[in-house]
Amino acid sequence: MLILAKAAMALMLGFILSIATALIIIPLFRKIHLGQSVSKLISKRHLKKEGTPTMGGIIFIIPVIISLFLLYFNGSINISYNLVIVIFVFCAYGFLGFIDDFLKVKFKDNNGLSLITKFLLQMVIALIFFYLFMKGGGDSTLRISFLNLTIPLGWTFGLFILFLLVGTTNAVNITDGLDGLAAGLSAIAFFAYGIISWNTGWLEGYQEIAIFCFVLVGSLVGFLVFNSHPAKIFMGDLGSLSLGGALASIAIITRHEFSLAIIGGVFIIETLSSLIQIIAIRYFNKKVFLKAPLHHHFEELGWAEQDIIKLFWVVGFILAMAAITYGVWL
Repeated sequence: MLILAKAAMALMLGFILSIATALIIIPLFRKIHLGQSVSKLISKRHLKKEGTPTMGGIIFIIPVIISLFLLYFNGSINISYNLVIVIFVFCAYGFLGFIDDFLKVKFKDNNGLSLITKFLLQMVIALIFFYLFMKGGGDSTLRISFLNLTIPLGWTFGLFILFLLVGTTNAVNITDGLDGLAAGLSAIAFFAYGIISWNTGWLEGYQEIAIFCFVLVGSLVGFLVFNSHPAKIFMGDLGSLSLGGALASIAIITRHEFSLAIIGGVFIIETLSSLIQIIAIRYFNKKVFLKAPLHHHFEELGWAEQDIIKLFWVVGFILAMAAITYGVWL
């Protein structure tokens, strides 16, 4: 029961602080004209979203940091080494996203940082995480429990971590194309990892990692009050990159890397749809989807935005529950 009480408190704290932050941030961002530029290549239905405030990721980043400090000074949690690593990745990718968003707002286009610059900076953050993870006693052995396999990767484990971190941050970023889509899926994913983290009793600071997840879920639900259709603010790259980085780092630290493929299944499908479309057009001069990523394909089919979001949320929820069942119970 104590675990449930802590989880409930974390959810409530994140939610309340997120609502309070949003009520301050949204009017401020409107006043200083931090508006989103909408690409003409996307569905015409999105053009009406032009000028909607962006960088809304700050609405769930600030509450998470404040909540953890409040809980620490109250003596409710300890600041463990593993929690520090997760917070570092969360904030570092968020700062990278902030730079990208700021450039987009400043020059009133969707370019921001160049793809190469963005990718290299993502790699740098991932390399720092790998160094900190290994220095903290991280194991370079990959365990595939459902096949009862243990694979020593050695230095190639670093490449695996780079792939996981960079891939997940970009996957969440690609999925962030409809009001509330990425935020809702992320809330589901972090809720799943909160439960999984609480089951990793062998991990230093496992309770703190779980509480981080639940605080973030509460903050994302608060953010969704303003980000669900029709969105009053977008999370921007500041939000999507921070969420992707935190999700991948928790998967690695809890040694549930392969669970990420299930819990983040919708993110992966969205990314694969974009990759398939690029390959099909570049090498075969044909389209597999009417428009990529997949959520835009459904838009082109005439689906209402709310219906697409509901479908993706349901799929994400089913996948997350399946991963919890296997990772915690079976």
